[in-house]
Amino acid sequence: MRIIGNNPQLSRQTQGTASGAITGGKPVIVNTDGTVSMISNAATAVAASVGSVLAVRSSTETASQDIVYDTGRDKFITALARGDTTASHMNVLTVSGTSVSKGSDVAYNNTKAYRSRLAFDTNSNIGVVAYQDLGNSHYGTAIAFSGTGTGIGNLSSEVVFESATARVYGAIYDSNADRVVIFYRDDGNSNAGTAVVGTLSSGPSVSFGTPVSIGSAIDELNHTAEITFDSNSNKVVLIYRDTGNSNFGTAIVGTVDSSDNSISFGSETVFNAAATLSMRATFDSNSNKVVIAYQDVGNSGHGTAIVGTLSGTSISFGSEVVFNAAEVENGLGIDFDTTRNKVIIAYRNNGNSGKATAIEGTVSGTSISFATPIVFDDNICIDISVIFDPDTLKSVLFYNDSSNGMRAKVYSPPSTTTNLSASTSESFIGFAEDTVATGQPVTINTKGAIDENQSSLTPAQQYFVQTNGTLGTSAGSPSVVAGTAVTATKLIVKG
Repeated sequence: MRIIGNNPQLSRQTQGTASGAITGGKPVIVNTDGTVSMISNAATAVAASVGSVLAVRSSTETASQDIVYDTGRDKFITALARGDTTASHMNVLTVSGTSVSKGSDVAYNNTKAYRSRLAFDTNSNIGVVAYQDLGNSHYGTAIAFSGTGTGIGNLSSEVVFESATARVYGAIYDSNADRVVIFYRDDGNSNAGTAVVGTLSSGPSVSFGTPVSIGSAIDELNHTAEITFDSNSNKVVLIYRDTGNSNFGTAIVGTVDSSDNSISFGSETVFNAAATLSMRATFDSNSNKVVIAYQDVGNSGHGTAIVGTLSGTSISFGSEVVFNAAEVENGLGIDFDTTRNKVIIAYRNNGNSGKATAIEGTVSGTSISFATPIVFDDNICIDISVIFDPDTLKSVLFYNDSSNGMRAKVYSPPSTTTNLSASTSESFIGFAEDTVATGQPVTINTKGAIDENQSSLTPAQQYFVQTNGTLGTSAGSPSVVAGTAVTATKLIVKG
């Protein structure tokens, strides 16, 4: 192939003034002031932040709430349980950029509900809300739901899974057994911690097996028990404040049998040998560990986390790590960011006037380390939930602002950026002809020109500009086409 160089009579080159030093052969962008800069691998740190607040409900009376991610429509479902005579409602939250919006409220219980907890079946795209029905002798009750867009759409009839006072603490979907598990305290059975397995079906509908006791009594206080699912071991993990053992923080592993909707348990393991409150748990699918966050009453109520490892039907723990050297109370939130492999904990920091705070943790082995926290609400907040959105790669913070009612905010995680980003991707104009210092004129080979300053290219291969200023054969993020190689050192610019 014969390659003819750039014709000076054709407008395939342009002149610019360098903003920063520029190396010949490197891709450049044009700046808003008309200068040009080399696409650099020098990354700038961007701190974590939160978007604008959404008022989910203005009433400060809400008794309890929960939130779950709907994988079928990439949205969030919330359930607000009311302790008075007002109907309890569900609604749909949608994340767009750094803001969140909500659909219309849909009543799921027209009398009184309390301690509502949600689980979502990712196989059938059907969810379930479980609660203590104050309008029906405080029985443990559940409703299946489904929907499209921003509506709940379909609700099943109420199904009683426990004909006694049932203080519901958690619900989870077991993806291995394709079943939901609800964890609660059965006041009709000596306050025993109890789990029941449910099947969700189209319609939607929900049916349950026989409830199974863990054998220990658990506390009646809210936020003193939780359930999570270990997708590596295909087990559920229940954590709770054991009233029969000095209110110690305790965990037990459960195995679901889908053939008869039953569940069996291993032995109890204490993870905090002191009174324990405000427990929440999540599964770190990168390290295959369970992470528990809690208020350690034995250590001045400090916010504490611990990492658990499953082996069969047993769980063992590493050492406790304090993430907030002050009291946390009234409900922590925790979830796992599967993209960045970070555990996100949200909590009320009584060491900072009760302000709502978020912090990120990284699991290594059987321990966890934490970054710098950020405040996401200046008011005293309780019943905080955090849930990761794998669609937008952000998280939703869902909480009760004691002064303003239920609120939601989008949490944008910390990141790094270079001068080639989504907002500047259209500013790529070509490749520098020469190496120049900042403030000096520079010639740019633009679209249609042949840039002769490359090396190790594959002829006939299309190349893309990467965010660090190199060339690659696959698109980066954002996708910026550099051009097509005609020899190992020459590239026809296609910017």
